[in-house]
Amino acid sequence: MILAILTGLFLLLVFSPAVWTGVMRSLFPGLERVIYSMAPLGQLVLEHVFLVGISSGLAAVLGLATGIFVTRSWGRDFLPAVNALASMGQTFPPVAVLALAVPAVGFGYRPTIIALLIYGLLPIVRNTIAGIESLDGAVLEAARGMGMTPGQVLAKVELPLAGPVIMAGVRISTVINIGTATLGATIGAGGLGKPIIAGLIGENPAFILEGAILVGLFAVIVDTGLGLLVRQDIAQA
Repeated sequence: MILAILTGLFLLLVFSPAVWTGVMRSLFPGLERVIYSMAPLGQLVLEHVFLVGISSGLAAVLGLATGIFVTRSWGRDFLPAVNALASMGQTFPPVAVLALAVPAVGFGYRPTIIALLIYGLLPIVRNTIAGIESLDGAVLEAARGMGMTPGQVLAKVELPLAGPVIMAGVRISTVINIGTATLGATIGAGGLGKPIIAGLIGENPAFILEGAILVGLFAVIVDTGLGLLVRQDIAQA
């Protein structure tokens, strides 16, 4: 119910400019322009979804694969290095990643996706490792005793049991990327950061509030939706 209400409110704000006009005129009566009009809000939402979807999808695949690799006997020696690299990626400012990536791949969505990918890896890697490492050894031994191969143990026992913890990492990573993706507007990647950047440059608080509200609602909707998936996984386990 809450997810449906939030989604309805988000769609109303995206496709009903009159709502923004009424609210912003009452909040900022002295401003000449209270609605960002350089691009339709629907287009900005699609651009933001593209940036977050691609980067978070890649982060999920790479983070899960890396977490599985370092929890195997043949990859455990790399565990400290992976933890260190993932932590460094989280502490490295996204703006700095953008600045380094632009000369290599140019302006637009590519450097933004690279920055979001690096920034979103840590929660997924750590939660994958924590979820798999926390499993009861007796359960894994019983699975092996039933004649399961290592691949079957991973696919049928480890990943399903560790699934809620891994999904929690994906949830955190995705929500972080939704907010961080606004920085992509500074290098021509588009998205909901465009009204915010335009408001900062033009000293227009209405533009800033417009973009910030939509980004915040988007993050809450995704967080709520992924949270429901995690609870369903726990209930089915």
